[in-house]
This record gives sequence, structure tokens and C-alpha cells, in this order.
Amino acid sequence: VANSLRSLIQSRHGKTFTLDLSPELVNLTTRFTDELMAQGLTKQILNLISDVSVTREFERLQKERGLGNEKHRKEVSDLIKECRQSLAECLFAWTCQSPLSKEDTLTLIGHLEMVTAEADGSLDSVNLALVMSLLYCLDVSFLEQGTEDREENIGYFLQYVAAVHSRLVEGQAWKLPGLQAVVQLAWALSLRALSQLPQVEFTEADEALADQALLGGVFLFLTEGILGSDDFSQEEFYTRRLHSLITDFLAFMPMKVKQLRNRADEDARLIHMALQMGSEPPSSLRKDLDHLMILIGEFYSKDPFELELALEFWCPSESLQHTSLTRSFLGVPLQRPPHKQVVLSKFVRQMGDLLPATLYIPYLRMLKGLANGPRCSHYCFSLLKTNGAPHENRQAGISGSVVSWEHFFHSLMLYHENLRRDVPSADSMQYRHPPIRGITQRELDGLTAFLQLLTTIITWSENARLALCEHPQWTPAVVMLGLLQCSVQPVLKAQILHALAAFGKSPEIAASLWQSLEYTQILQTVKAPGQRQAAGIEVELNEIESSCEEYPLTRAFCHLISTLVESALPVNLGAGLRAPGFQPYLDFLRDSVFLAFPTRVYRRPAEKWEVAEAVLEVFHKLLREYEPQPADFLQEMVELQGEQVPANKPPGHSLMFHLLNDSPTFSLCLSLLEEGARHLDTYAPFPGKKQLESAVLHCLCLLELALQKEVTFMDLLRESQTSLLVSPVEQLLQGVSAQSRRADHITNIARYLYHSSSNPDAAFQSAKILRRIARYPNIQARLVGDFTHDQAASEKLMAGFVECLDSEEAQEGHFCLGSDSDPEKRVGRIRHEIKIHILNLLITPLELKGPNLGLYLLGYEVKKPVSSTNLQDPGVLGCPRSCLHAILSLLQRGSEWRSGPVLTKQAPQLAELCYQVIYQLCACPDTSGPTMRYLRTSQDFLFSHLQHLPFILLENEIAALSQMSWLLKTAAIELRVTSLNRQRSHTQRLLNLLLDDQPHTLHAADGETGMEEESRSVSGFLHFGTVSKVRRRLLSVLDAIDFSQEAPELLQLDFFERAQIEQVITNCEHVNEQGHTVCNVKLLHRVLVAEINALQGMAAIGQRPLLMEEVNSILQQVVERNRVRCSLSAKRHALQSWRSLVETILTACPSELIPADQRQLIIRDLLLDLHDKVLSEDAAGELMPIVAGAVFTLTAHLSQSVLSEQQGAGPEGGSGSGFASIANSALHLILRKLLDFTLCTGGGFQRLRAHLYGALLYYLQIAQKPEEPETLQTGTSMWERLTAPEDCFSKLQRENLAIIESYGTALMEVVCRDACDGHEIGRMLALAVLDRVLSIDRQCQWLVYLCNSGYLRVLVESLRQDDAALQTLLTPQPPLLKPLYIYESKMALLTRVAKTAQGAMELLRCGLVGQLVECQVFHMLPQNDALSDVSSFSLLQRQSLSLLVRLVGTDRARYLKQIEETVSPGDLAEKREEMEVSMQQICANIMEYCQTLLLQSSAEAQFSLCLFSPSASEPAGQFLYVAVPSARVPSLGLVLLLLKNSATDFFRYHDSHRQSLNKLERVEQLPPEELKELCQGLVSGSGGVEKIPSVQRNVLGKRRLVLLVNNRAKLLALCSYIIETCLFVIWRHLEFYLLYCTPTDPKDSLLPGYRGQDSLVAFCVDPSGSRGLSVLRVSQQDLEQLQSDVANSFNEPLQRKLLEVEGLYSKTRSRHTFIQALTRRIRGLISFTLLYVSRMRS
Repeated sequence: VANSLRSLIQSRHGKTFTLDLSPELVNLTTRFTDELMAQGLTKQILNLISDVSVTREFERLQKERGLGNEKHRKEVSDLIKECRQSLAECLFAWTCQSPLSKEDTLTLIGHLEMVTAEADGSLDSVNLALVMSLLYCLDVSFLEQGTEDREENIGYFLQYVAAVHSRLVEGQAWKLPGLQAVVQLAWALSLRALSQLPQVEFTEADEALADQALLGGVFLFLTEGILGSDDFSQEEFYTRRLHSLITDFLAFMPMKVKQLRNRADEDARLIHMALQMGSEPPSSLRKDLDHLMILIGEFYSKDPFELELALEFWCPSESLQHTSLTRSFLGVPLQRPPHKQVVLSKFVRQMGDLLPATLYIPYLRMLKGLANGPRCSHYCFSLLKTNGAPHENRQAGISGSVVSWEHFFHSLMLYHENLRRDVPSADSMQYRHPPIRGITQRELDGLTAFLQLLTTIITWSENARLALCEHPQWTPAVVMLGLLQCSVQPVLKAQILHALAAFGKSPEIAASLWQSLEYTQILQTVKAPGQRQAAGIEVELNEIESSCEEYPLTRAFCHLISTLVESALPVNLGAGLRAPGFQPYLDFLRDSVFLAFPTRVYRRPAEKWEVAEAVLEVFHKLLREYEPQPADFLQEMVELQGEQVPANKPPGHSLMFHLLNDSPTFSLCLSLLEEGARHLDTYAPFPGKKQLESAVLHCLCLLELALQKEVTFMDLLRESQTSLLVSPVEQLLQGVSAQSRRADHITNIARYLYHSSSNPDAAFQSAKILRRIARYPNIQARLVGDFTHDQAASEKLMAGFVECLDSEEAQEGHFCLGSDSDPEKRVGRIRHEIKIHILNLLITPLELKGPNLGLYLLGYEVKKPVSSTNLQDPGVLGCPRSCLHAILSLLQRGSEWRSGPVLTKQAPQLAELCYQVIYQLCACPDTSGPTMRYLRTSQDFLFSHLQHLPFILLENEIAALSQMSWLLKTAAIELRVTSLNRQRSHTQRLLNLLLDDQPHTLHAADGETGMEEESRSVSGFLHFGTVSKVRRRLLSVLDAIDFSQEAPELLQLDFFERAQIEQVITNCEHVNEQGHTVCNVKLLHRVLVAEINALQGMAAIGQRPLLMEEVNSILQQVVERNRVRCSLSAKRHALQSWRSLVETILTACPSELIPADQRQLIIRDLLLDLHDKVLSEDAAGELMPIVAGAVFTLTAHLSQSVLSEQQGAGPEGGSGSGFASIANSALHLILRKLLDFTLCTGGGFQRLRAHLYGALLYYLQIAQKPEEPETLQTGTSMWERLTAPEDCFSKLQRENLAIIESYGTALMEVVCRDACDGHEIGRMLALAVLDRVLSIDRQCQWLVYLCNSGYLRVLVESLRQDDAALQTLLTPQPPLLKPLYIYESKMALLTRVAKTAQGAMELLRCGLVGQLVECQVFHMLPQNDALSDVSSFSLLQRQSLSLLVRLVGTDRARYLKQIEETVSPGDLAEKREEMEVSMQQICANIMEYCQTLLLQSSAEAQFSLCLFSPSASEPAGQFLYVAVPSARVPSLGLVLLLLKNSATDFFRYHDSHRQSLNKLERVEQLPPEELKELCQGLVSGSGGVEKIPSVQRNVLGKRRLVLLVNNRAKLLALCSYIIETCLFVIWRHLEFYLLYCTPTDPKDSLLPGYRGQDSLVAFCVDPSGSRGLSVLRVSQQDLEQLQSDVANSFNEPLQRKLLEVEGLYSKTRSRHTFIQALTRRIRGLISFTLLYVSRMRS
């Protein structure tokens, strides 16, 4: 409530600040707060501030047992303090905008009269706010603005002024005299400002009030009481008001300032006289001017808001000769400076004139504060420069001002000259009590003040830094380094080192400082021969500082090294005198400073942590800049004084080695982390807390850097084969702590997340470390054990992670660890980065096997199976708040509003990771069940987020696409799961949301979600009668994916070679955390700069700026490339997720939820939109493969939907205006876009076109007439068929062909080229497309192109190339079956071509038969080990007949039995039917071939070629598949056996056909078990049939029965055809053998091998292969046996069966009575020959 009240008051209309609000809102809040103030708001606030205190509230809570652990106590205390602070800030905000009323002001004064100070003399934050409120009340500067109602305001203020003046003058003494003095001074200044108005009285009292304020020590209290408060520097308007107070005093009361200076001069003379007389100075001396100067110095030395208010004390003058400073001031063109500025500048200069000794130090401290800032420091530098005497005056002996560079550095040189004579030798140094000669304490203070002023100026001004350092007479660096070698106090040496560190901020100076440090041996790095005792700063530390228990010199030395390391670190430091390098300094810092700091004694406890912070900062910088190089692991030697000594390694290498071992350094870092966490857990203030936090932060940074660099370091170490032993940091962190005797190092690091609210930097580094550790799968179980070992600690750790995720102060943006420009924004970005690292920490282990850290932090079971987790809301059934709850809270915030989830817009990257965590939990089999159950029941997560799709973020398109990607993939899983579990209401609700195109309200007027009615179905998707429709949400998501992508421009290089730069860029590429392949810009920059630095010669030096400029252009180009790659990757991911969702909707969701007609229209919209986007001119080619896959799937489902609808509607289902539920025009448009897509891919993208060919095949399948059950009934006549009107299928097929032909040879070329070469799948599908187009191309245009362009010849000739691949398939372990599939596709196409006369002629012209004959794969049969050179005619005949032998007898049963053994039970029936059809088809083809051979050999039987021997006995089993093919010509009994079997099979098939037809007619009345059995062949997976609804089960059963009926009808047709051809073959052979064949008598050899004109001998194929044709000698006994066997086999039962076949089947066919005629002829031949033989015998 207090914070809300403060926000309302801050939005008031006022005089000090304005918020970016509308005038209406400002007026509203102003009126409302005026009403509150009229009701006594001020008194209520002051009463609450007085009544509410932490102590009293804690006593109440303690009595009611309302206080928990230390953190809860701290939070309650902070809450109470925040309430009091907010109440005080309400008054402060009010007074900033407008003064309080007279009564409220007097009430406030009365409250402040009773205020007391803290123990250190400062005001607490609440009282400070109230004091500043009163100061703003007493501010009358707004009257100078000249408002229109000035007279009215003045009239009101007359009463106000009288009342306030009376209270301040006549009131009682305050408890804090200093506070009363501050108010009196402010009122005196107000009276002085009001003195210009004649109506105001009491203006003469301003001098008296100012005197009272000075007597009350106003400046001292301002310094100690107000500036000493920690909260003063956190409020900008506190600073501005105090600045106004100080400057008004100096400007409005110049006489009072002059009095102060006169008094100070008089006091200085009194002190000087007292010192000369040896007496004590008078005790009544006042130091008001001293306090004023110190106040100014302290106030302006801190500028957290970078206001640089001290600029008002400097008046720009033309003498400065500085362009940027002389032409403008505070950003305004330079004019005559304001009077106030002139007065203040005059004050600064006059105070330095004839400066007494007592004011010397305060004046330097004042200048130090006024020099704080980049421009102020330049003005101060110029002042000190101009104060010095000119060169001619110096030669004349006239000295300048004591406050000048000349005086300062001349004094330093004198001190150095005097003191360096007393420097003892190294052997006689006794540093315990060194003699101090020439420097008194006051001189020491003066030197310290000067060095502090010098440090401030050169810290801010680089020009001053360079000018002073390069001055030929002053040589400050040399003089100060010389003083460091003299016997002066450590405090002065420390200040000198700080000044040197400020000089070292410039790299040019830093390089020379390194050499000077090495030369002066401040730290002894070279030991002289015979030297027995160490010297330098190491002795100072061990002897003097340790005994004094104060370490300023050590801290300053660390600060100097830290600065120099950051500016420049020479590689050859110390060369010539020792092994070059930084190693001696690192050894000192590590061994003497860092490792010893815990054991030293400190007079000031905070200094312990200050030392640790200073040295760890150096380590951090050294390791941060170190990059492992192969040369670091080679032992190099350098020559030193004629000897070879080992060279020093880089300091980062040494630090890495110590951090990758259980070294004292590593152990101390871990100990420091444990101690820091223990101190922070107390939540109590202690000396050095800030420094401890900084030291801990550096330790965490060291560990994080070690984890970051350890992989490269260890890889290089392994490659170098150096004998160094190191261990990974993650293993070392699993060691046992020496303090706790437990392995708690990792948990100690995680404890800092618990303190993220107070120490976000440490929490940030802790999250980074944990994230790096969590990548390793081998320590996951150990991590979970450490985190769950102690219940209390486990709860705190979990709370730490959750607290970081719940932080509301996070702010997305680029974060830089050293950036302090805006502290609030910086902290907000740090908190955001913490969330990012924690989410990545959760994501990484989820990909690993459980138990892992991610599952534990997300609230899943880690000690029981993960799937047994029962997720609940926090607090339900004792469930703690986990990271999952925090993530859902982040995502759900704003999801009930129309604008959508807030996180997606405010923190897109964070929202992306949150959605990814949710998806991974839903996708993982172990966590999917509990997660989706919880999201569905407790959160309604998916619906509430999907309703806001698409997410549109113009400034961050990549993050928005990624967010949608993870959400869409999660929705696909949800639809799949709810469909499988038959949760129809959930599935239907999501489908309504995604597919509905009817407008409906998702959000009510008040912003809450309006729930849709559950009864609402998808039946309202598309009605042509509706007037207004909205775009389907799925299409809107597709619209949000921009298919265009701007490519970066080519590099324009003048110096570098383009090819080499591209190669370097490629070498710097890596896969980032998001899985994108990008270039490492930092590594590329380092490589390019190293290349430039390696250049030699003056030309290279002169061109260096141009080279660096080109490097910058290269880096900018690479950054743009990375952005493009990330953008394309995000688009691919989003499009793939969209495709997955669409495919899931079409395949997994129950079909009855989306009826077929509506499904077609949905698919139509999706297909047309997809094609429109991908066919645009600027569409990115990288997205085409995904689109092609989606088009394939959508077209397949469109085809299936249309066919299902046509089957349900019957043969008359099509209408004239449209095809099924989708118009022909829409189908034509889809076809055109599909062909356009195919052609736009050009010569590449063959794999992509494979999807498009599949889609084209599915599309062309739509025009195929649906399969109807073959009832074997009498159909329409031929005339009726010819005169029938064109049905919708034929019409669509004709129109499809016209569209295809309209594309001409371009499309033909693409398809034919893909059919001949390329990827196997693409070739197969291209061949299938050709096959399909040729089947509908009545004009044979495609066939003509195929022949004329040579592609047909290429396909035919490629059969020889396929031969080798096909031969490998017959090996015991064949490879993939791709060659077989290619071969089958080719043969299918060639068969299609051969069905036309033109095509057959072309195939013969191309030599197809010869190609097939030369294929060696046919020779690899076991029977064909030695094939001779036979003609193609005899080879094909023998192979065909051998195959017939195998398929006609017992082998057929054997093949079917093998199928039963190798096929799963679910597919057995289907495979058996398939094999039966295949074997019958083969038999029919072979018999047709035999019939064709007989007819082609001769039209008359007497000249016919015999294929079978004159034996009618049925062959036995072994004879079938061994003896016949290889031994002799097959007998005619084989054909008789085939005839009998086919007749038997016919009746079996006929009975099965009739039964299936009966079932089809009454499919709705079939028993459920029988229906399940029918559906089993069409449903994959176990238990799939049970999950199918009954309606769909009937549809599948009907489809299965239609397949069975048509399959049996096909088998009946094949059997009938086999019977007819067998009868014809038997008749021609019997006619030849019994009528025209002349038997050869064994005793008569008149015709041994010659066939004369009058004698007929059978010519048959010789199986031995010795020659093409052989004479078959037939004896009379063979003919008689043939006659007898045929008479016995072709008996009356067989003849009746054959005639019955003709009666059942052939009546409706054109070959009616053919079987009857052949049967009669065969019977007549047998009867005739029997009669003839009997007569001959008789």
C-alpha cells in the first residue's frame, strides 16, 4: 500500500520532475492525492513512522511465533524497513513536486525536533528522507520562474513564511543541534532568496539564522550526518538538493564566506604563534571553513548518477585552449557564464590564494572532490597548471602558488633527494622501526592529500595523465618509484602506488612502469650474489605491516598490479637478468599474499577481506585474459648469463595448473567460498561484508573460467605429452571439505543462489558454474545425492533456485560484467542472466538418464521411479515449490489477458527456454505422464497459450519463432496422447482452437478468458453460407514464419585475401548453445589481430589503422552472417514444429472429430498457403525441404480423405460442379502449384523433389476410380460403356493430364532426368511418376519424349549396370535391397511402355531383350552353374518353364509354409493373399507365354513347335524341382496337373468370394470379434484395434472386405485364364502328337535325325543346352501311353468341373464357350485316337 501511495504521489503534477504519463492521468492522480492530503495524510504517515519499528514488530511476531529462520527474519525486517521507508518517501515525493501546507510543515518540523542519530552520527534512511522533505519544503527557487499566479502564491506564502520562521526562531532546541543547524541554514537561504520580494518580512533575520547554523556546526553535520548515511547517494534528488544548498550558500552569502576565510586566516596566525611559542593552540578555534571545504570535497567526490554537478564550480575560459571545453558548457554553446557559476569559480580560485597552512589539506580535499569527473578533472588540472610560476619567474626566484603542479612535484623531488641518502644496504636493512627523517605527520597528511588529488585527476583525464608523465622536469613516475625505495611510512607508499596505478591506466605508460618496477626491484625478482636477506615489498609485508597489523602497502601493490595487468603485460619482463615473465610477481601474490592472508592478524577486521579481494582481482584478470596455446605446454629454455634456464609460463597457465589440482590455492578458494556462504547465511552486518562478497565473486569467477578453459587446456596437455598431472574441476569439486568433512563444495557454490536478492553477481557466477558442471552425465547421481543429503539444506537449495526464477526485477538485455552505467538495469540484466543459466542447467540434464539434477530441481521423484511422480500445486500434499512451478508462473503471467503472456514480449529468450523445458518434460517418456497430467488438469497450460498464437516480435523474430516451435511441438504431443487415451473433449477443444475459422470470443470484456462451450465441435469449420470468417490459427502461425531471408553482402576486402578469410571464418565456426552453427567472433578477432601484429616493416605500421578498419568490417559481416544463420535455423525449427503439429492432427487425432469433407478443405487451405509462401521469389531455399515434406504428407491425407469419402458415397458420389467436397478448380490449383514447386527447384534439390513426386503420385491417385467390390454379376454391355457419360474421375484425370501437358518438355526433362540418375528413392519415385503419367497419357506425348530424348534407351542400358548390384542380393548376407527396388521400378515402367505397340517397338529397338539376356543375375541359380551360349529365345523359354515347374506343384505349399514361418501373425493373411496372387499371376504369364510361342511358331498344328514331351503322367515331388529343369523337357502331365489344380483353386476362391461378398452386404451385423479380425490387417501396433471407435471400425472392416472380394475376383480371373491357356496348350500338343507325329520304331532307323517333307518329328528345346533345337524321338509306345494317360487324367469329372467353371465365370466375359469348345476338341481327339488304335490293332 505504501509503495502504491508513493507511485501515485510521484505521478503528481509538480515542479521537480515529470513522468511520461498523459495529462489526464496526471490530473486524476493529483486530485486524488490532494484529497488524501486534505484528510491528514502527513500526520498519519508521521504517526505510522513513529509507531512502527523493527524492534516492536519483532516482539509481537516472536510472541505469536511468527518468525522463522535467519532469512525469514531478514526478510521481515527488510519488509518493515521498506514500509517505513516508503512512507517517508511519500512525503519526500510530495515535497519535491509541491510544498506541504503550513500545518503539515510545522508537523514535520515537530517530528524532526525529536529525531536522533545512529551510533556513527549519521541519520537513518527514514529520517534522511524526512529531512530532505523539509529541505524541499523550504526551497523557494520555484518563485523565480515567474508563474502567472505569482501574486496569489506570494500571498499564500506570507502566512507560510511567518509560521515557519516563528517556529524555527522561537522554537525549542532540537535533539540533534546539527540537524537544527541544517534547517536554519536552509531557511536563511530561503529568506535571502525571498528578500527580493517587498511583501516578505523577516528577511533581515537571514544573517542571524546563518550565524546560528554555523554555531551549530552545520557543515560538519552535513558531512557526518547526511553524507555519512548509506542511502544518501542512492537518490538523485537528495544530491541535487544538497548541491543547491551548498552553492546557494556560496552564491547568496559571499560576505559570510569572506568572514569564514578571514576567521580562518586569523586562526592560522594564532596556531602559528602557538607553535612558535611551544604552547597549545587555543581550544576555542572554529573550523567552519575547513568543514565547508571538506563537505564540498566529500560531497562531489561521489557521483553515482554521473551528474557532474561540480562543473558549476568551474568557469570555462578561452585560456584553456581546449576546443571541446571552450565552445560549450554542459552541452550548451558557450556564452557568458551565469553569475552563480562565476561566483563559485571565483570562490575556488580565491580560496587557493595565499592559502594558510591550516587550510592546505582541506583545500586539497575540496579540489579532489571538485575534480571528480572527465571535464572537472581537466579544469582542475588546468587550474593547478596555471597556478604555477612561469619559467622566467622561477629563474628569478619567485615562487608560484603552493597549490600547483610545480610546487607539488618540486616538493616530491626534494623529499626524494633527502630521503634516498638514508637508504641502507640490502644486508643491513632492519625494517622493524626504520628511521623517518624529514617527513612529519602533517607533511605526511599533506603529501597524502596531494597524491589523492593527483590520483583523482589522472584517473579521469588521460590528457593530464600523459602531460604529467611526459613532463621533462617533473618525471613523477621516476620520483614516486624512488620514494618507494626510501624509508617512508607504508601509508604514503600505498598512496604512491595508487597514484602509479592511475598512471598505469594508459597502456603507453603501463609498459614503461613495468620496466621501472623491474628496475627498481620494488618486488625483488633478482637476488644479488651473496645477498643473505630478501628486500623490497616482501620484507615490508612480513616485517612492518604484519607487526602493525595493517596492510595498506600490500593492498596498494595488488591494485597497481591489477591495473598494469589490465593495461599491458610485457612478455619479456625482466629479460637479461632473469627468466623473463610475470612468474615472480605471481609467486609473491599467491604465496605471500593470498595463501597467507587467512593466518595473518588484522587490527581492522574488514582489511582481511580487502586483501583477499585485491589479490583475487589480479588472479581473475590474469585467468580471464589467458587462452591456452600449444606453446604453453612445451618446455622452452632461455639463455641467462651463459646458462640455459627454463622459461616461465604465462601466468594464466600457472593459475590453471593450480586450479586443476588439489593445490593450496584451489583449497583456499573453496574454503573462502564456504566461509563466505556461512557469513552470508547469518544475514547480519559485519566489517568487510562488501569486500568479502567481492572476494567470493572473484573465487567463483576463477572456478567458472577454469571450467570454461579446462577442456582446451587438457586437450593441449594430452597432445603435448607433458608430464603434468591435472584433474578436471568438476572432479575436484566432488572432494571432501577439510572444514565440514563432507563433499559439499558444489552445494556451497549453490548456496549463493539463496542470496541472489542481496548478492546477484555471486548468484550469477554460481549459476554459470552449476550449469557447466551439469553437462557431465557421470556425476548426476552424485549431484542429486549431495543436494538431497540433508533435508534442511535441500529445502534451502531448492528455495534458492526457485527464488532466482521468481525474481521480478529481471530485465532482458546485453549484460557485461564490468558495466556500471545504470546499476538498476545492470542488476536486472544479471537476474535475467541467472534465470537463463538456471533454465539451461535444467535443460541439459533432462537429456541424460535419471536421476539427475534437472529432475530434482523440477520437483520429480529421484529416489523412486520418475514416472511415479504426482505433481501438485505448491503446498498441496506437502509439495514444495519447485522450479517447474516457477517456470509455469513466469509463463502464465498475462496469459489470461488479450495481449498474451507477458514473458514472451518482455523476455523473449527466457520465454523460449521456459517453453523448451516444458517440451522436454512432455517429450521424455519418464516425465511425460506426470507433466502432461499436471499441465492439463491444474494449469490448462496449452490451451491458454495456444490461443495467443502466433507470437509476433518485430525486434526479436528469432526468439518468437523459437517460442512457437517448442509450444507447437508440445501441442503435438498433447494431441497424440489425448487421442490415444480417448480424451476426446481435450482433443476436440484443442482442435477447435487450432482449426476453427469461425469468429468467437476468447476473452471477455474484463480481460478474463471466456471458456468455450464443450459442446462446440469442429462441424462449424467451413460453411459456405457463413459471411464472416477468421483465419485458422494454424495458418496464422504459418503466416508468422517469414520465408524470405536477406543474405549478407559479399566481403569487400582491400588487404586480406578473400579465400583465406573465408577459410579462417570456417575454422572459427562452432555450434552454439541453441544448436546453430555460427562463427566465434571473439576468436576470429583474436586471430585477425594476431595476424596484423605479426606484420613487419614501416609500411605495415602505417597501414595499421586501415587494416584494423577492414578487420572491423569483417567482424561486422560475420556478425550479420551469424544472425542470418540463426534466423534461418529458427525458421526451420518453427516450420518443422508446425509440420509436426499438422501431421499429428491429420494422423493421430480421431478422424470423426474432423469429417472428411472438412478435412479436405483444411488440407486445401494448408496446401495453397504453403505453396504461396514457398513459391514467392524471395523464399529461402533452406526451408524448401521441410515444405516439400509437409506437402507430401498433406497431399497423401488429401488423397486418402477423398478416396474415403468416395467409397462412402458410392459410384455416384461425384457431382458435376465439384469433386467430392473439394472443387475441381481447387484440385487443379493444387496440381499447378505442385508442378510449379517441382520446376522451381531447378537442377538441384533432388531429394526435395522426391517428396514432391510422392505428393504428385498421391494427387494423381485422387482421379483413380475407387475400388468397388467385384460381384461377378452381368455388367453393362460394351455399347453402354462406350456411350455412357464421362464420370467425375475420368473428367478429373483428363483435366489433370491437360495441366501436366501444359508444362511441356520442362517438366518432362526434370522427371526423366531424376528417373535416370540420382538418389535411389528419388529415382524410384520419378519412375513411378512416369509410369503413372504414361498410364493416363492417351496421346502418348510423354512416351514420344521419352523415346526421342534418349531417356528410354538410357533406362534400358542401365539394366546391365543394375546386374552387378542385383547379383550381390543373392549372397548369404545381402546388403540393402535398394537395387532390387530400383530394378522393380524400372521393370514396371518398361512393362507400361511395352503395353503400347509404339512402346514395344521402341523397347525392341533399344535392345531390351538382349540386355535382359546378358544379365548374369539370372545365371546364379543353383541349376544354372554352366550356361552355354544359347539364343535368347531358348534361354527365356527354359527359364520360364523351369519357374512353372516350381510353382505348380508341391513347391507352392512349401513357399506358403515358408511365408507363414517368416511373417508376423498380424501380417500373415495379407502376405499369404499377396503370394497367392503373385504365384497365380506368374503361372498365367508363363502359360500365356507358352500359348504365344505355339501361335507364333505356326498357325497350324502340324507345323507347330512342341514345348512339352508326350507324357501325361503327373510328376512326383522330387521330380518337380530337381529332375525336370536340368534333365529333360517337361512333360505334358505338368500342364494337366496345373489344369486340375487351377480348377480346384477356382472353386475354393469362388466360395471365399461369395462368403466375403455376403459379409460385405451385412458388415454392420458382423460380430465384434470378426470385425476386429478384419481390421487387424489395416491397423498397425498391438492393441490398436481396441482403441478404434466402432464407426471407424466398420469403415475399416468394409474396406478390408472390399479388398478380399476384389482379391478373390482377381484370383478367379487368373484361374479362369490359366484353365483356358492350359486347355489350348494341351489341345495343340495332343493334336500334334496324336494326329501329325510319326512315331520312330526302335527297330527301324530310316529317319535317325532328318525330318523330311512327308514325315513329322517333334522339335523341342534341348535342356542340355548343346544346341538350340533338338529332335525328340517319339515311339509308338510313347504315343499310346500319352493317349492312355490323357484319357485317364482328362476324365468326365474334370470335364464337368471345367464346364462348371465356364458357367460360373465366363458367361459375363467375351470368351464364353471357349472352355467348352476346347474340352470338346480334346475329348474328340482322345476318342478318335482310341477308335483309330483299336481299329488298327484289330
